[in-house]
Amino acid sequence: MLLLTSPSQTQTSTQETKITDWVVPSDKSGEFKRQQSSFRNFISREKGAEFPPEKGRYHLYVSYACPWATRCLIARKLKGLEDIISFSSVHWHMGPKEGWRFATPEDTDAEGENVIPAPVEGHEKFTHIREVYFQVNPDYQGRFTVPVLYDKVQKTIVSNESSEILRMFGTEFDDIIDEKYRSVDLYPGALRKEIDAAHEWQYDKINNGVYKSGFATTQEAYERNVVALFDALDKAEAHLNSSEGPYYFGKDITEVDVRLWVTIIRFDPVYVQHFKCNIRDIRSGYPALHKWMRHLYWNVPAFRDSTNFLHIKSHYTRSHTQINPLSITPLGPVPDILPLEEEVPAVKAAAGKA
Repeated sequence: MLLLTSPSQTQTSTQETKITDWVVPSDKSGEFKRQQSSFRNFISREKGAEFPPEKGRYHLYVSYACPWATRCLIARKLKGLEDIISFSSVHWHMGPKEGWRFATPEDTDAEGENVIPAPVEGHEKFTHIREVYFQVNPDYQGRFTVPVLYDKVQKTIVSNESSEILRMFGTEFDDIIDEKYRSVDLYPGALRKEIDAAHEWQYDKINNGVYKSGFATTQEAYERNVVALFDALDKAEAHLNSSEGPYYFGKDITEVDVRLWVTIIRFDPVYVQHFKCNIRDIRSGYPALHKWMRHLYWNVPAFRDSTNFLHIKSHYTRSHTQINPLSITPLGPVPDILPLEEEVPAVKAAAGKA
């Protein structure tokens, strides 16, 4: 959910709205306000459902750069849906007028699995994800976002809301996946109250909090949101310190691991410098979060396979020209993620003195 407005929408002035106008220029609060997703249909196992779970019927359009989209990639793999739901990724570049574009055979700067031209029948000539939206609704006035879960039978968008796609993948294909994946329950009944409570503050203060900090256009809005972000990171750190691990709620992976992780993995490579979220970094300031993040990356392939640091760093630093007008991508931190048992020198030194 990275794009917010349609180029066909106009501001109250004669100036054309840009996709990269995350804060409307006329909004003096300087506060980033995320809009709601437009397509909210649901794949369901219920008899007579409009969108039933079927092998080969659905295609998932994502961007490796987008944390919201990679939630869905992670769930797709955790639930063994690779042969049931196809996927492809757009190029990392998001233009100010047309948004996400599909890769072309000539692109050599966007390596990654399935970073290809639009593969769905009828989409082969599309150059941008916006054309998928306009195919479904020629008068569409909403956001051109990823992820997009597309129904190849009805030729329509099922959903562009990542949290709901994650929920669908978690349950609605259980009748047709291999038995070993049916036991993967990302939203177990016994933990639903705790999961829902964690989602509420983590989404607002962390997942969206980095954007509210980075896209703020006033000092006051930035400071208010970045302080709230780090208060929330402190809260997550305290929880993980008291958890038996290795996952957020103990021995079983849940939606919270998926939804929180996509922000934390991007924190040091992008959000610290690009979004000015620099009160602390993860690798030297949050040992429990750092351990949890690295465990998921190095020991659970669904997380590592969904992560493409080239796309992540290039997208933010070269698409957000209102923040980084010269589109220079910092080299650090090096490496993008530390090995499982390695620490930065300051943390090593502190451990030696303890």
